[in-house]
Amino acid sequence: MKARVTVTLKNGVLDPQGQAIEGSLASLGFAGVANVRQGKVFDFEVAGTDIEAARSQINAMCDKLLANTVIENYSVEISN
Repeated sequence: MKARVTVTLKNGVLDPQGQAIEGSLASLGFAGVANVRQGKVFDFEVAGTDIEAARSQINAMCDKLLANTVIENYSVEISN
């Protein structure tokens, strides 16, 4: 199975990289862009066919390594 984990900062957490991107977009002439937030994406494959077992394993990966759950949220997408 293929999995995609998207990790983003929680609302209210300062995002200096997002602010820098927003400023750069404005200086490049892209008007009307606001509230840029940056994140990270992990794509990987998980062995097996049980989607719920895979989701449980991936959630554990996120909680232990892929996301800092104090300041970040994550979402999990699984496909065959």
